Amino acid sequence: MADKPWLIRTYAGHSTPAESNRLYKSNLAKGQTGLSVAFDLPTQTGYDPDHILSRGEVGKVGVPVSHLGDMRALFDGIPLAQMNTSMTINATAAWLLALYAALAEEQGADKAALNGTTQNDIIKEYLSRGTYVFPPAPSLRLIRDVITFTTAAMPKWNPMNVCSYHLQEAGATPVQELAYALATGIAVLDEVKATNPSEEVFAQTVQRISFFVNAGMKFITEIAKMRAFVDLWDEITRDRYGVTDAKSRRFRYGVQVNSLGLTEPQPENNVYRILIQTLAVTLSKDARARAVQLPAWNEALGLPRPWDQQWSLRAQQILAYETDILEYADIFNGSEVMNAKVEALKQEARAELARIDEMGGAIAAVQSGYMKGRLVESNARRLAAIESGEQIVVGVNRWRETEPSPLSTGSGSIQTVPESVGQEAIERLNAWRAQRDAKAVEKALADLAAAAREDRNIMEPSIAAAKAGVTTGEWGQTLRDIFGEFRAPTGVGRAVRPDAGGEEIERVRKEVEAASDRLGRRLKLLVGKPGLDGHSNGAEQIAVRARDCGFEVVYEGIRLTPAEIVNAALEEGVHVVGLSILSGSHVPLVRDVLERMRAEGIDDVPVIVGGIIPPEDETQLKAMGVAAVYTPKNFDLTRIMADIVRIAETAHKEAA
Repeated sequence: MADKPWLIRTYAGHSTPAESNRLYKSNLAKGQTGLSVAFDLPTQTGYDPDHILSRGEVGKVGVPVSHLGDMRALFDGIPLAQMNTSMTINATAAWLLALYAALAEEQGADKAALNGTTQNDIIKEYLSRGTYVFPPAPSLRLIRDVITFTTAAMPKWNPMNVCSYHLQEAGATPVQELAYALATGIAVLDEVKATNPSEEVFAQTVQRISFFVNAGMKFITEIAKMRAFVDLWDEITRDRYGVTDAKSRRFRYGVQVNSLGLTEPQPENNVYRILIQTLAVTLSKDARARAVQLPAWNEALGLPRPWDQQWSLRAQQILAYETDILEYADIFNGSEVMNAKVEALKQEARAELARIDEMGGAIAAVQSGYMKGRLVESNARRLAAIESGEQIVVGVNRWRETEPSPLSTGSGSIQTVPESVGQEAIERLNAWRAQRDAKAVEKALADLAAAAREDRNIMEPSIAAAKAGVTTGEWGQTLRDIFGEFRAPTGVGRAVRPDAGGEEIERVRKEVEAASDRLGRRLKLLVGKPGLDGHSNGAEQIAVRARDCGFEVVYEGIRLTPAEIVNAALEEGVHVVGLSILSGSHVPLVRDVLERMRAEGIDDVPVIVGGIIPPEDETQLKAMGVAAVYTPKNFDLTRIMADIVRIAETAHKEAA
């Protein structure tokens, strides 16, 4: 019997709820069959637009949702009872689900009929994406609250999406992606199991746990990885948890294919990469994705336009409706090559799971820095292979000669978010606060705090808070006051690079030694992550390579204010400040850092910037005084280190 097409989505949201609503309606009209909501970083980390850390971040990587009014605007004219909505939200998942449920009630929908997913995987946030807020124990408790609430009140909802996608983006090997995702699933199920649910309720819980995976360019390996996921999840839920119903043990997953491998040079080649990766998660019927969202071909350049998203949507539709891949049984069953690869991956993943289990589970492996350190090491090896040419990337380290692309040149080649959206969001927020019942808000927040302190499920109080007009920042601050905040290990100190050698690195080491002698002390580089951007992979690799080359490195992790970065530069006496910003907020954040450095009298310290930065923004940053700008096309980290030596020495000579 022919298989049904998977849910076809595009990951979307930017600027304002109204702009995002127009985009959703347009995509649905073009044949998209589900929604995938991208939220901006303040929303993901529990801040309102007027918070200091929200400056420059509002509406950049997603849509700002500060209160129920924003949620109304976001889904205006879209009946939630008829929609399957995926929300990429983690630390504040309970709150965004509460807003969604409150809006559904306003629309007259029965919560029990709602279909969709909250990602709600905080463990991978500690490891890769960085939008965590609370320490591990209360974070797991919030995940548990969402799961137990939806199991009873929203049985069609997937309360948690174990997300290995961002693990691969952080450098995970297929074995690490398998093991760390499954370890996360185990940690969550152990947390739920501790509440002593009935056998039937626990089986329902297991059935609603879904996964969100990645697919890279190693085509055969990626197919084998997905088949290994299917087998291992069935094995774990049967043997560890005693789930007897085979349907409840089924591995269900959605996918976004690899964004890490999208290239800035010759970006049109990314269309082929995306299609090949999509085949890896759709060809094998027994391990086929049930929902797919594809990145746009030009995401390494900036925010994709509606046309770019349409191109990705059409690729899915052609694959699902013009080919015959849905008409046949699994074409890999009985393949000796595939079976051997699957078994090898399963064996290695079981061994890694056993190591994590010996440490006390996924949370202990996060807190010790073990998982993060392993990911940083894996990513360092991946980058080193690209630099050396061992791993070929077409258009990047081989066959770089190219004709000018008519697709990625000229004005309007990427979507831009005006800086004014931040101030506009603050004005909407102030208007919302002015019209609500302050006493009702105060009572709702008190009830929320009481539930959090007393270990009662926070979902009903959160829904009540949404209806009362509470804001995202107020919800977040209430729980911060009770649970505290957390800073995850960076993994940089634990990353071991026994192979950190080679002629180029050795040459730069000598340059660092010579420059340090001339300057009178060791060359010192500060690597800073201003704002709310938690994608720290690039910053971590710069820090590791700088250390390999002999620099003294100051790296304090993510989510720092410009004031904190400037204070660290002043106190540490650094020679160069490097800022890594991938959220599109580089212009306002860099401007803020430079102004503060001038005010502190350290404007003679050169600033370099890395991120997804369009050419026109690069020109603007250099006009502000930035010494150098690096984008994904600058893949040779050792060459960047040599640049930094020269930049530091030039600045020293000019200051003298």
